[in-house]
Amino acid sequence: EEGDAIFSRITPIVDLNDAVKDAELVIEVVPEIMDLKKQVYAELDKAAKPEVVFASNTSTLPITEIANTTSRPDKFIGIHFFNPPQLMKLVEVIPGEKTSQEITEMTQEFVKSVNKQAVLCRKDVPGFIINRLFIPMVHEACYLQDRTGATLEEIDSAVKFKLGFPMGIFELADFTGMDVIHKATVEMHLRDKKVINPHSTVEKMFDEKKLGQKSGEGYYKYSDDKYERVELSEELAEKCNPIQLVANILNNAAWLITNGASDIEEIEKACKLGLGLRKPLFETAKEIGIKNIVDELNKLAEEYGEFYKPDPLLESMS
Repeated sequence: EEGDAIFSRITPIVDLNDAVKDAELVIEVVPEIMDLKKQVYAELDKAAKPEVVFASNTSTLPITEIANTTSRPDKFIGIHFFNPPQLMKLVEVIPGEKTSQEITEMTQEFVKSVNKQAVLCRKDVPGFIINRLFIPMVHEACYLQDRTGATLEEIDSAVKFKLGFPMGIFELADFTGMDVIHKATVEMHLRDKKVINPHSTVEKMFDEKKLGQKSGEGYYKYSDDKYERVELSEELAEKCNPIQLVANILNNAAWLITNGASDIEEIEKACKLGLGLRKPLFETAKEIGIKNIVDELNKLAEEYGEFYKPDPLLESMS
């Protein structure tokens, strides 16, 4: 009955002009290909009334660049729903450089009206908030395995039981899909080389079509018959020190704050709703010790390069 009610509110329309003629807000969800997005918005811009607001569901592409292809960059905004949207409460709202404050506030109200929770990414930065934290961490987990010899299960157990994630980082990557992670990696690295230190494993797995659960194999192998969780334990967690991963995610969180894209409260909200963290990120960091994390970053920077240099905010907190 509820399903029928929902279905009755959906009106599929093929013709773009008919679809937007009475619209106040248009949310675009075409694949993450910049040329395709620009093509769609060129058509939308002609079809929609001048007062109509455009919102892109992109997870990584620059909002400002897409907005500037239209005649209404002040009425253009990012509205990133998380998968699966029927279960995930988080929606990132990302204004472009020319987005008006009125449109930003209206979009946040719209998110509330559909029973979601908005977090505002105040600047159009690579990866916005969640992908800025999550995608580099996947690569860093690969480096952690290289540098320590820890197994996938040991690293994942440490991430789950010591850092408060709902599942391990490799398990989460398999759940997300290597195609999604690879695409986000390419786009974010293209915008800013300092965002990610790409590990070759991600591209290799993408090329080999080892996409995770959806293909039957990613970091782990999966059965075709049933959904299986990886066996992780507190005992395995004790065999891995995840400080390198905490250092990575915290350094990126600090960067977001230093650069005016977010604040601690919004980051914690995003991590809880988007990554499922059971414990606040900065609380975990304080338990480990901010000074210990800064020392770890300095040590990594000395050994592996400037990518690991600690953000000034972290240094001031230590």
